[in-house]
Amino acid sequence: MATFCARSLRLSTARLAGRQQRWQSSYSHLEADMTARKIRPVFDDLTPQNSFRLNVSLADFLPNTRAPLTPPAPNDALPLPIPHHLLYFEPTKPPSDLLPDGTNPDHSPGDPFVRRMWAGGSVLFNSDNPLLMDNSRAVCIEGIRDVAVKGKPGDEKVFVGIERRLAALSPDEEKAMADANGQEDKILALEDQIRQRLWMPSDVEFGPANIIERRNIVFMRERTPEEARQAVAAAKKPGKMLKPQHEPEFHHTLRPDAQLLFRYSALTFNAHSIHLDTQYCQNVEGHRHLLVHGPLSFTLMLTILQQQLAKEGGREKIKSVEYRNLAPLYAYDPLKICGRKSDYNKYDVWAETPEGGIAVKGSVKTEQV
Repeated sequence: MATFCARSLRLSTARLAGRQQRWQSSYSHLEADMTARKIRPVFDDLTPQNSFRLNVSLADFLPNTRAPLTPPAPNDALPLPIPHHLLYFEPTKPPSDLLPDGTNPDHSPGDPFVRRMWAGGSVLFNSDNPLLMDNSRAVCIEGIRDVAVKGKPGDEKVFVGIERRLAALSPDEEKAMADANGQEDKILALEDQIRQRLWMPSDVEFGPANIIERRNIVFMRERTPEEARQAVAAAKKPGKMLKPQHEPEFHHTLRPDAQLLFRYSALTFNAHSIHLDTQYCQNVEGHRHLLVHGPLSFTLMLTILQQQLAKEGGREKIKSVEYRNLAPLYAYDPLKICGRKSDYNKYDVWAETPEGGIAVKGSVKTEQV
């Protein structure tokens, strides 16, 4: 009897291992395929207009802030404010090239992972070599650094780590772009040269780059209409939440509305339906209202931190940031931005839900001015 039980256990274990191996192999190609993708660089002209429009759009939502009346003069060549790089270098694709939810297909693993969430990321700022709003042309190269599939069979999630490197074009690259005159073969050759110049083996090595940004995106399976209804109902009830461990030393509460979300989508050329279409949010994604953009909550945290640093004498500036998005933030809900100094040249920043849970958690390193 004991021998029979042992044999049965071995057979069951072997079958389970076989099923796990088959499940793992069904998505094992994603990492190799996605990290090998050659994503086309994005070129942008560093005029102050987008930065100015963001400042105007945020002014009513920030403490003691007046909207600027005019953009900076183009010949001032001011450094691009932190983190206004998020307003530039977004891929400009025709609508027919976007996915059904309005998102960029370059980072998508494809079916069945059709929903996405901005899970967090990090940014390194090269203060010795900042981007300048001087009307010059700059470039962003992107690459997928890593891909991981996690979760039980049938409920997997795909975690995609995207690295973006921003830099001004060199004079030779500007000339080559002008000489290409729209010829595809010459433009593709130039793009390869730029990629080789800017991409580094290490994700913390600047090389010629001014900014290195990592974006962590999670891709999930489509929800059925019933699953979406259940998710909406669950979102209306208090659930598990991570509470702050410390009291903030500074904080500010605002209510982002649909107009702010629309403006931010327009400034970032972001057509993702979760920020624009309430019915889509509820019926397809299972959210109770429009979602606040991950980059927008990130921008609010860093902007309010910089206001605090200015109050304290302006002796520190942001050097790097790491952050995680832990819970959704919705339009018209009170959103509390908090911060505290945790150590020398280190700050904790976070965004709280109306229930007092942490929705976004960030760690900022500063340096002396």
